[in-house]
Amino acid sequence: MSEPVFHSALAARPEGSGAQGLSIALREIGDRGMIDLRGELKDESFSAAVSNAIGFALPSEPRTSRRQGETAALWLSTDQWLITAPRPVTGALHARLAVALGSVHSLCVDMSDARTILRLEGDNVVEVLNKGTSADFTDLKEGAVRRLRYAEIAALVHVIGREPDVMDLYVFRSYADYAWTYLITTAREAARIQLFGRQPSLRQPDESRGPA
Repeated sequence: MSEPVFHSALAARPEGSGAQGLSIALREIGDRGMIDLRGELKDESFSAAVSNAIGFALPSEPRTSRRQGETAALWLSTDQWLITAPRPVTGALHARLAVALGSVHSLCVDMSDARTILRLEGDNVVEVLNKGTSADFTDLKEGAVRRLRYAEIAALVHVIGREPDVMDLYVFRSYADYAWTYLITTAREAARIQLFGRQPSLRQPDESRGPA
């Protein structure tokens, strides 16, 4: 049996999965698999089965995540989590979860090709994201998860690190090209803004006119 081959939704972009001339570093994370998991955390048979399968307990606090090694669990709602892992091992992880859950009331689906992950890195990440959403990222700590509407589409932000900021933006695959275009437009160095105070001038002085 042939193995499935992953094709990025951004494969046809002329700049590939990287872009130059931006105020942040921007690239696609294409090596992550994703499993959509639903169940009642208060059901001990569910929580114990999942913990045994992935190696750690699911996060219970809203808008948080938990990680062990290369596997992470992102809180999406009171009964929903997104499990991420390296793409080559996601199939085996999904099979392990399915067996562990057995007849437990739950849902476990491999959704690895449903979303595209775009990683934003740098000191200007929050400013770039705020051009597409009114969400407040100021107090979000490392590991925080925030579902939102970004540039009028459903999206998810996972805070990987702060100072400098590293954030993963999850969008559905069918909107990947749109989200990428929006980002490389609003993240251009020429479009950079400061949240407060006087904006820097991008005009070059005309030396032929002499001093003003």
